[in-house]
Amino acid sequence: MTTKSKKYANRKRRHASIRQKIKGTSERPRLNVFRSSKHIYAQLIDDEKGVTLTSASTMENGMDVENGGNKEAASKIGEVVAKRASEKGYETVVFDRGGFVYHGRVQALADAARENGLHF
Repeated sequence: MTTKSKKYANRKRRHASIRQKIKGTSERPRLNVFRSSKHIYAQLIDDEKGVTLTSASTMENGMDVENGGNKEAASKIGEVVAKRASEKGYETVVFDRGGFVYHGRVQALADAARENGLHF
């Protein structure tokens, strides 16, 4: 097994472990985060119905980010997803870091979402 595939397998294992413990509901959806080397994505998910309620990513048109793979971009996505969530009436969420370490871009997204009105 190569180093890259080991890292991927370990992240998938961590994510599965996290998903056994947390679940998004209609009242308190799951804020899922995925980061790649070039972009970051966040979405609110209702696991009971199996639907995505709202999402934001650096790939969207109109996103004013120079580089999608840095902390500034992650903060911007955190702000956007928090505003979209509050527009739909969601104040509290369950944070799903997706098996990624709560550090750097993932932490920047979470902090920006908290500053803009989401509680978790």
